[in-house]
Amino acid sequence: MLFDCGHNQETGFRSSNYLPAHGCRGIEHLIIQNFDQDHVSDLPNILAKLPVTRFFRNQSFTPQQLSAIKLESGPLTAAMQAAITMHETYTHPSVTPPPFPNIDFETFCNSYPTFTDTNNLSLISFVIYDGMGIVFPGDLEKAGWIELLKNSSFRTYLAKTNIFIASHHGRTTGYCADVFKYCHPDIVLISDKEIVHDTQEQDYSPHASGILWNGGPDKRFVLTTRKDGMIAIEKTLGAGYRITV
Repeated sequence: MLFDCGHNQETGFRSSNYLPAHGCRGIEHLIIQNFDQDHVSDLPNILAKLPVTRFFRNQSFTPQQLSAIKLESGPLTAAMQAAITMHETYTHPSVTPPPFPNIDFETFCNSYPTFTDTNNLSLISFVIYDGMGIVFPGDLEKAGWIELLKNSSFRTYLAKTNIFIASHHGRTTGYCADVFKYCHPDIVLISDKEIVHDTQEQDYSPHASGILWNGGPDKRFVLTTRKDGMIAIEKTLGAGYRITV
């Protein structure tokens, strides 16, 4: 199950290299959270190396409407064109969908044309496994959060969330305090570079209960890829989850 397929120009990291090197021979669920370049930049390489069984994305807009939205920002990149082509061709459910035992996987999104910007049309995914819940909110912004909070099922899944991945890299535009009326996470994870928004240091930590860190008495409330590097979450059935960096 792969969420997005961007790459890091500075470090050279590409999921198309990392996954095969670690034994991956195919992607059963590819989830594109947001049709922006940083979410799809490595997609052509992924498709060249790994077969994709199922493709999850916001389907409320047509490929033509998506192309029009993206063309407003300039010419389509090869990666974006590949994503739009997948949006056009992956239209039938898999006859034999791959099993993910003990995992509850659910997605939500706002509809076009209620929203016409790709951030608020992000696909929000929940992965629930043996009492551990993770939310992947893409680049959803405050207006999009508020709209989705009207959905009681969405609120129920938020209540199951232990690990909250901050929307839009922790930027101010993705922060919505109302979310935490329903979601009380142990920890917030932020995928970011340098600190450019106050929310990346101040706003999220009060909403987390914290996790004990490195076997000591101190707690961490927020982890960031900027400070902590690659973040790994491990969970086996019947045991608690463990986060390492």
